[in-house]
Amino acid sequence: MKNHVILLAGGKGSRMNASVNKVLLELCGKAVIRRSAEAFISSADDMVIVCRENEEKTIRNLISLSPLPFPVHFTSGGNTRQESVLNGIKALTDVCDEDIILIHDAARCLVDYDLISRVIESVKLYGSGVPGIPASSTYKICDSDRKVLYTPDRSGLYEIQTPQGFSAGIFIPAALKAADTGIVFTDDAGILEHFHIPVRVVRGSSQNIKLTEPEDISRAVSIIKGEKKNMRVGMGYDVHRLAEGRKLILCGVEIPYHLGLLGHSDADVALHALMDAMLGACALGDIGKHFPDTSDSYKDISSVLLLEKTNKLIEAAGYKVFNTDITIVAQKPKLLPFIPQMLEVVSGKLDIPVSSVNIKATTTENLGFEGRMEGISAYAVCTVVER
Repeated sequence: MKNHVILLAGGKGSRMNASVNKVLLELCGKAVIRRSAEAFISSADDMVIVCRENEEKTIRNLISLSPLPFPVHFTSGGNTRQESVLNGIKALTDVCDEDIILIHDAARCLVDYDLISRVIESVKLYGSGVPGIPASSTYKICDSDRKVLYTPDRSGLYEIQTPQGFSAGIFIPAALKAADTGIVFTDDAGILEHFHIPVRVVRGSSQNIKLTEPEDISRAVSIIKGEKKNMRVGMGYDVHRLAEGRKLILCGVEIPYHLGLLGHSDADVALHALMDAMLGACALGDIGKHFPDTSDSYKDISSVLLLEKTNKLIEAAGYKVFNTDITIVAQKPKLLPFIPQMLEVVSGKLDIPVSSVNIKATTTENLGFEGRMEGISAYAVCTVVER
């Protein structure tokens, strides 16, 4: 499965009152088009930039300054957004039905990794993913004379953003068919809606603004400067003895083995190291301080529950986990088959993408207490950022 990005950069942007295409404008030392392309560094397998022919050379030169790890292709825009998207589709190569198409307005250069990840996950589950923000104002439906016809219930209204994501096997046939209808669609999801294909909305972002008017530039500058949030790093370490009659639980996953870890709780050594790293990053002490082994409240408690409690502690302190790297040291059993499930548990409980969690297992080549299979240890490093 591949993620193909179609980046639309051919708009005129007349409301910006700029002498050049708004995607060529510099924003805090970097061109808008570069910021938009770089937002997909960790999410794309390839990209097609749709632009005007007379601007392709300039955009190519700007994109060459970005460390993009995927191939970038170019094609000309059409007279409408719909035509430009169709040109972008035709410029894609090696597309399979199960692949994902992400269509993004280059003028939304502040889109972040988390939003893109939400869209991708929605496409994997439902075939589509469109970011949207619930309407916070009252809207009126008017006729051509601006006479109010009715007031829609805003509880079901969303302001839609990009990237809009779709399964290639669903979107491409619909887009090709739509081209023959003569109907002009204002957004990509509208094509699926026209053919009664369900579209799923995911949580958008208030910072994912579209640069349309001059004041949007000032707002974007404020957002970029405000993104320089305080980041902190913590390290955790824990060790537990192996014993008979105990379950072996690591990162919330029960591992079939004749020995388990001995401890007051379920002795999940990996999650204990992670929790200590989280607390350490926020200068909140350690798990012994918050969940003492002298308290019956934590007797045999699941460390997954303790992880949830720890996450609430750091959130109360004004932080959230950005990413974590966990190393489990055990001679036996082999843990590699269980790591995907561990990743799902940790990312789910911390509400971060799976790609922000790394879990690996290693042996000590039969050296030390781990090598003698007397116990298992774990190390964790965690970064947190201000919420």
